[in-house]
Amino acid sequence: MTYLSTATAARGALLAAAALLAAGPAAVAGSTAHGDLRSGSWLHLTVTHGEVLPPALAPFGTGDAPVTRSALLLCDPPQGHPHAAEACAELGAAGGDIGRIPPREDAVCALIYAPVTARATGVWQGRPVEYRETFANACVMTARTGSVFALDD
Repeated sequence: MTYLSTATAARGALLAAAALLAAGPAAVAGSTAHGDLRSGSWLHLTVTHGEVLPPALAPFGTGDAPVTRSALLLCDPPQGHPHAAEACAELGAAGGDIGRIPPREDAVCALIYAPVTARATGVWQGRPVEYRETFANACVMTARTGSVFALDD
């Protein structure tokens, strides 16, 4: 799996998926073995490590660009993600609602502030999905969202 390392590349992948959706069902079905992306279950996932500043404040940031990883999770069959089967099973149990994934009660996370922003955009069983949350660190994100945003090998 190849990861995108910049926000621009992640936006490019999302725009490509949007272009497929805009092209209509026939074009989408012809371009992928997964049928119509508007009715399936897929998510474009990004995880950004570091401060994510609003566009108006971005010029005044620290100068360190956040690092973004991205993947397109397909769930019929599970693929496109290092832990696709686990992520799809967790999403299935939560009805596609990332916020309803049960937190891992055995997780022990350090009280270190290293912000991580998780974003998901896509479709779960024909319903649109939009999710964005910033966590104190990657451990807290994983404890709260399971395998969905586990994009590192």
